Amino acid sequence: MGNLRRTTSVATIAALALALTACTDTGPTAEDAAATFAEGLSALDVTGSTFATGSVAAVNEELAAITAALDPLTPSVSVGEVQSVSEDQATAQLNHVWDVDESAEDWTYSTTVELSRTDDIWQVAWDPAVAVEGLAASEVLATSSVPAARGDILGADGEVLVTDRPVLRIGIDKTQLEEDQLAGSAQGLADLVGVNPADFTTQVEGAGQEAFVEAIVLRDDASRTVTDDELAAVPGALALPDELALAPTRTFARELLGSVGQASAEMIEQSDGDLEAGDLTGLSGLQLQHNDQLAGSPGLTITATPAEPADGAEARPLFEKDPVAGEPLGITVDQTLQSLAETVLEEEPSASSIVAVRPSTGDILTVANGPGSAGLQTALLGQYAPGSTFKVATSLALLREGFTPESPTQCTEELVVDGRSFNNASTYPAAFLGEIPLLQTFAQSCNTGFIATRDAVSQAELASAAADLGVGVEASIGIPAFFGSVPEAADGTAHAASMIGQGEVLVSPLALAVMTASVGAGERVTPTLLAADAASEPAGNTATKSAGDSDPSPSPAGTPSALTVDEAGTLRTLMAAVVAEGGATVLADVPGEPVLAKTGTAEFGDEDPPRTHAWIVALQGDLAVAVFVEEGDLGSTSGGPLMDAFLRGAAG
Repeated sequence: MGNLRRTTSVATIAALALALTACTDTGPTAEDAAATFAEGLSALDVTGSTFATGSVAAVNEELAAITAALDPLTPSVSVGEVQSVSEDQATAQLNHVWDVDESAEDWTYSTTVELSRTDDIWQVAWDPAVAVEGLAASEVLATSSVPAARGDILGADGEVLVTDRPVLRIGIDKTQLEEDQLAGSAQGLADLVGVNPADFTTQVEGAGQEAFVEAIVLRDDASRTVTDDELAAVPGALALPDELALAPTRTFARELLGSVGQASAEMIEQSDGDLEAGDLTGLSGLQLQHNDQLAGSPGLTITATPAEPADGAEARPLFEKDPVAGEPLGITVDQTLQSLAETVLEEEPSASSIVAVRPSTGDILTVANGPGSAGLQTALLGQYAPGSTFKVATSLALLREGFTPESPTQCTEELVVDGRSFNNASTYPAAFLGEIPLLQTFAQSCNTGFIATRDAVSQAELASAAADLGVGVEASIGIPAFFGSVPEAADGTAHAASMIGQGEVLVSPLALAVMTASVGAGERVTPTLLAADAASEPAGNTATKSAGDSDPSPSPAGTPSALTVDEAGTLRTLMAAVVAEGGATVLADVPGEPVLAKTGTAEFGDEDPPRTHAWIVALQGDLAVAVFVEEGDLGSTSGGPLMDAFLRGAAG
């Protein structure tokens, strides 16, 4: 009987324990409440939690106000240790991680939240310090960005091309003016610095009462034409000293190097939060293409600041990340030669360019555009018919069909192909009409003589020869460029026009400089703009494709060139004859090694007579140069003097 009673008691106790365990396992736990709250904080929406005081809506509103400065960022919040204080009370550690930028450095901290159970529901004791360590009820978060030092752009031999140089930010300080003075001062300053008076006046009048409204940023050096006295004479005018990444002069390689300035609204929208209003960024050229490398990473400061500004209230730093300076970008441009090229072109009224390449390395030494290009990148992106300069490629194709410099060709005044008449230049010497050797056909640039050989060379063979000289072969140079386009298929008049660099054949000045460099090197040259330690292509950037609907030339980048040393030697012989007795005799007495050259004129437009592009390419030692004038006369008369001035200047 006693044993039975004892057994019954044990069974009863066990059953009760089992029932209690089952109730605890199936009911809510402090761990569950902590996990739900952490999940809500991670989304900055704690709708799933219950609070001891206050509504979910009120907590969400306060949480949004606290973290508004970090929008659209959200933290990653996880639950650490959960400790029971009593059966109905617990505390939980919350670990917060804010991924504030792309670097590995995050803002991390831990907070503690109190939990209590009422009517079997675990409730959260809300406090701003639960969301942000140490945050008071009267505080919110604020952020400030610390700009990073921008990397320099370095030229050949490490010479500094672009670095921070002093500037003045000139504008109107509205705090110095009465309302009735605004329009007059705005118009006066606009007239002084050369901005649109109506637009600037509108900006000034529409800005806040204490605003500084910037009109222009000017170099603060000897080139500044607006004087301090002139600025002082305009009521409210203010010049704020600053620094900006600038080249040696306002025009130096402007289209290539690009500019730095405040991010546009469109750039901010497309940056996925990387740019904010007022941020400086690359706007064009290399500054834009390589902005990630040059810009570095801005620093960041996160502070706890009073939600309502009050006298004596100060912000408290919570997180500070130092800026990381940008890395310099090395390029192959030679400062002396670039400046020389720009000086040579400064009086040319139409679009123009000089591109120089070193044959032994492929280094691009100059990318110069004249003032007539009006800010367009003629040197790298221009797409023009090369005219007779393309006869270098045509001659290579003929050499491969057994022609030699002594091979006879028929040079006539006129040649009709499928009803289209082809002629020579009006200045073509009559002494070289009739049967003349290929050497003279090239030196005197006889159009009809080359077209007469069209049946010996197919269009595909012509395109292949051009590609072996680098025309139409793409290369990654770190900035968009056009490398030329030669159709692989063309018949009749189209093929005839291709033989003399007309029709659908297109090149840029860069493409012809590469062609010339390949003749000098004895192999196809791959152009290089980025220095060896900066030659990786920026993400998302590729060279532009061939223009128009023409079939791209064969021999894509990476395919070995078939150009031989002997072929290049023969081409140099032909080019030497152009200087000795052809259209480039102006270059015969240039100091230094002998100059080899080829002139070219390409017709364009619908006028009668048509307008013409003027070209000349030259090779002197380890220097290959292409000169282009968009609206010139002949290559010899428009391009020749420019080439002469450049080569003489380069010779020192």
